Amino acid sequence: MSLIVQKFGGSSVANAQRVFNVANIITETYDKGNDVIVVVSAQGDTTDDLIAKAAEINPNPSKREMDMLLSTGEQISIALLAMAIEKLGYPVISLTGPQAGFVTDSNYSKARIRRIEKERIENEINKHNIIIVAGFQGINRYDNITTLGRGGSDTSAVALAAAFHADLCQIFTDVDGVYTADPRIVPNAKKLDEITYDEMLELASLGA
Repeated sequence: MSLIVQKFGGSSVANAQRVFNVANIITETYDKGNDVIVVVSAQGDTTDDLIAKAAEINPNPSKREMDMLLSTGEQISIALLAMAIEKLGYPVISLTGPQAGFVTDSNYSKARIRRIEKERIENEINKHNIIIVAGFQGINRYDNITTLGRGGSDTSAVALAAAFHADLCQIFTDVDGVYTADPRIVPNAKKLDEITYDEMLELASLGA
């Protein structure tokens, strides 16, 4: 039995059909006898839509309140994906970043992960649940929601893989590998053949 971390971006769960496609990938992995932790981003353009809603109310909101707002996007995704997996007949639980144990600093909108408190996820693994975690978010020492900024869900996935010594971390994306920068923005970005968890964490935190 292996522990596998899978991360799915917003386009992967943009509509109901895609949510079920992702659910099938996850359950196929689970059926092979693996423990599975899944990290999910907000659906499609949800984050942009939330930013637009905020601008209608206040063009200069505090970063704390923006983090509170933006974190809801991932919560929608994890709940819908968990519902799809439930419908397929599998044991599953969705967890927000704070529920999953992500503790960050207080740099709102660009928080850094300080540690992952592992007890909750370990308990769910022991129950043989598929665990769906909201990427991009955590909680600071004042119990306030924080977001990790650009590349935050990738950072969440790699941090979980490192913390739990996962056998495999799979990033499902529309880019064909890990690059030194986002190749859709930086044309001369280099594709990496091998990468350590520490290197991946650094690149993910920089938005690569």
